[in-house]
Amino acid sequence: MENGNHKEVPEDANEHCPGTQSEDAGKSDACAGCPNQEACASAPKGPDPDLIAIAERMAAVKHKILILSGKGGVGKSTFSAQLSFALADMDFQVGLLDIDICGPSIPKMLGLEGQEIHQSNLGWSPVYVDSIGVMSIGFMLPDPDDAVIWRGPRKNGIIKQFLKDVYWGELDFLVVDAPPGTSDEHISIVQFLKETGIDGAIIVTTPQQVSLIDVRKEVSFCKKVGIRVLGVVENMSGLRQSLSDFKYVKPLKNGGEEEEDVTERVMAVLREKAPELLDVVACSEVFDSSRGGAARMCVEMGVPFLGKVPLDPKLCKAAEEGRSCFAGDECRVSASALSAIIAKLLKNDTIA
Repeated sequence: MENGNHKEVPEDANEHCPGTQSEDAGKSDACAGCPNQEACASAPKGPDPDLIAIAERMAAVKHKILILSGKGGVGKSTFSAQLSFALADMDFQVGLLDIDICGPSIPKMLGLEGQEIHQSNLGWSPVYVDSIGVMSIGFMLPDPDDAVIWRGPRKNGIIKQFLKDVYWGELDFLVVDAPPGTSDEHISIVQFLKETGIDGAIIVTTPQQVSLIDVRKEVSFCKKVGIRVLGVVENMSGLRQSLSDFKYVKPLKNGGEEEEDVTERVMAVLREKAPELLDVVACSEVFDSSRGGAARMCVEMGVPFLGKVPLDPKLCKAAEEGRSCFAGDECRVSASALSAIIAKLLKNDTIA
């Protein structure tokens, strides 16, 4: 698809393709010899009627937010899940749509593994947890280990179904967890939702340059397709962990095969000699951020910086167990950072 004029062009089309929806599709001189010529000439032309059905479904959704990342493994789905938990805790009606077709993580991160989608007279029913309506292809796989080996058109088809066939009901927020990169899924979700109004995108990254290089491309994608960047979140921004949560070992010496675990001895000394240190949080930089990290990149690219979330093992554990990090104070290090980011997001004029 050419984003400037929304002309749909197959990947294997000839140069100067008029687009599949053009009246000249399959008929112009540029179509001669194209493998798609016959299909284009016979295909129905005009607006996609499914877009009308999507617009009707989305009319009951106040805000639509895309969660994007340039690279995989930066914590995008964790952020999507925790954002949804936080908004639900504020008594907002929240839907979470997982369009990562090949790597659906949301069922795991919401504690919904093994759940199935049910059909009603209103359409597909989302799976609910803590009042959050969740939809993912992960609910449709016979075996969770099954690989989804689909080309673009089939991915686009299921995303369209998630939007037009799912009965989301009235929502304050629809959070869309997208796969990393700028591929078919991203083009499809923008195309399907553009006319219904997308509030914008939140882009998740880690501090190091190898991630930020691709985040720049994500920002560029948003600008090209006319999606506002609500802000960038720097995730895993340094390890933060209480001293009492560490494991302590003696390093190997003289070719020894196993490190010696001295955790109990260290903790005994701390409890006896310096109990006040047990609640101290240790901080360590995991990724190199000497070049300014996401904050500097945001200044250079003219997009908002929402804040940093530390690498918190307690948050990782909550995500693995499908829990909100805001319940109790176990994840206080990361929960406070996430709360500040979400508060900043909700002050945005587009979302307020």
